[in-house]
Amino acid sequence: MRILVANPNTSESVTERLLAVGRSAAAPGTDLVGATAPRGVPYISSRIEAQIGGAVLLETLAERAAGFDAVIVAAFGDPGLGAARELLDIPVVGYAEAAMVTALMLGRRFAVVTFTPAMEPWYQECIEANGLQGRSTGVRCLDRAFASIDSVQAEMEDHLVALAGRAIGEDGADVIVLGGAPLAGLAARVRDRVPVPCVDAMVAAVKQAEALVALRPAKPTVGNYRRPAAKPSTGLAPALARRLAEG
Repeated sequence: MRILVANPNTSESVTERLLAVGRSAAAPGTDLVGATAPRGVPYISSRIEAQIGGAVLLETLAERAAGFDAVIVAAFGDPGLGAARELLDIPVVGYAEAAMVTALMLGRRFAVVTFTPAMEPWYQECIEANGLQGRSTGVRCLDRAFASIDSVQAEMEDHLVALAGRAIGEDGADVIVLGGAPLAGLAARVRDRVPVPCVDAMVAAVKQAEALVALRPAKPTVGNYRRPAAKPSTGLAPALARRLAEG
């Protein structure tokens, strides 16, 4: 099984972190291959950046997805997820969606805990887009500066654990979802410090992708994720333009 881990952020170091965490959880025989956005922003934290990242993601998938059994959209908030499912004939797993769906199997309500308040509106909209308001206690965000996206885990670990405790004690969360690709791997480190299940989105995404490939789902020919009708385009990346022209 080959899974493409498509990071819509431009941070190669984040892609490497995602691959390391994903490979530690993958079943024998599952091969994870990374693809980092060639342009955009180091980490997506707003609606504008998500739109940009989603567009670049589609170009990347049109160029790279051939020969893979599944794709993971490896950014919390899942930029471009629905469009990627229209574009491709293989399962496409959203990083945030996989984490939240997994959390539903571990408790009644989950909280998303992340490292910057810039992400709160976008993450909240992601919860709502998945129809999970009733199963979520909301988004808790740290309001502290950090030096680097590469070191945010080490810088903020104690503060994130404390924030998770507030989400549990004050909001009634039964499960904690750590939001943001730079936090991949943190759940395993803090599991004994958080008194409820703590979901690592990358681990959840890999296991969901493996399960979907095993189910061998057919590409829908009707409904929301059917392939759109063929259409000409102007100025798009060649691989994406060809894909759109095929219908």
